[in-house]
Amino acid sequence: MIIDIHGHYTTAPTALETWRNRQIAGIRSPSEIPTVSELRIGDDELRESIESNQLRLMRERGLDLTIFSPRASFMAHHIGDFEVSSTWAAICNELCYRVSQLFPDHFIPAAMLPQSPGVDIATCIPELVKCVEQYGNVAINLNPDPSGGHWTSPPLSDRYWYPIYEKMVEYDIPAMVHVSTSCNACFHTTGAHYLNADTTAFMQCLTSDLFRDFPTLRFVIPHGGGAVPYHWGRFRGLAQELKKPLLTEHLLNNVFFDTCVYHQPGIDLLTRVIPVDNILFASEMIGAVRGIDPETGDYFDDTKRYIEAAHIDADERYKIYEGNARRVYPRLDAALKTKGH
Repeated sequence: MIIDIHGHYTTAPTALETWRNRQIAGIRSPSEIPTVSELRIGDDELRESIESNQLRLMRERGLDLTIFSPRASFMAHHIGDFEVSSTWAAICNELCYRVSQLFPDHFIPAAMLPQSPGVDIATCIPELVKCVEQYGNVAINLNPDPSGGHWTSPPLSDRYWYPIYEKMVEYDIPAMVHVSTSCNACFHTTGAHYLNADTTAFMQCLTSDLFRDFPTLRFVIPHGGGAVPYHWGRFRGLAQELKKPLLTEHLLNNVFFDTCVYHQPGIDLLTRVIPVDNILFASEMIGAVRGIDPETGDYFDDTKRYIEAAHIDADERYKIYEGNARRVYPRLDAALKTKGH
């Protein structure tokens, strides 16, 4: 089985974006805020949006199952207040759940949280609980910078985040550390802000002792870990200067990386530098990079091709494609076992 741990609902029906635009406009004119009931998206619309997009490509590329969460750039936690984020998160999470019910063999949901800058992170817990207990979500997406590129929140090691970590440990679910849209002109959303955040999250973990407090907490750092594999020696050296344990002991029981790296040399580096036990297959397809690579004639985000061509053995490929995902996402593993997988 090939499990893609990083999928977003980037092809949702246009009615969703239309409703969101009305919600944003209503922040200044409250009388114009639409009600949730005004958003009407039928099952046939959901089927069409998936069958002609994600599911079609999954079949073409030989992928079996996607962990499916709301569109990352649409989370936009910097917009409005907690009430705005709470309503928006609930809508987006429900749509992903509905997709998972329509295509139970191919999609399983992960939740976005209703984060809002400066608001107690504990306010996100009811949505997390609902998504795990009612929707069967196997993970959450955690935005380390809900300000949208201005980094006003405490680092991930701060006790501010502990209420979410405690709930993650209770439910035995990981978090993908994933920012949203950048509203800072200095940082392009997908080309800079995402990769900056991946690197920053790793460094925040490195400089702290977070995993002493939460030894079973698990983070997935997407996009191949940002700069982490390329600068692994720098990070090892900094850990040494800070009198931290070796990174294999300090972080690699808790931090994992995905394969959303869109060229062969990048995947080759990732699989040479990072232990295979810490790499999980992902494509984020129909996401940030949707075009065809003129050097290969294949889609940039067809990451299975890179894993197949990497200098790893069959057992290592199994770990990347399936084994590691089942270990890092225990609720996913349990769901698969109930279906005989």
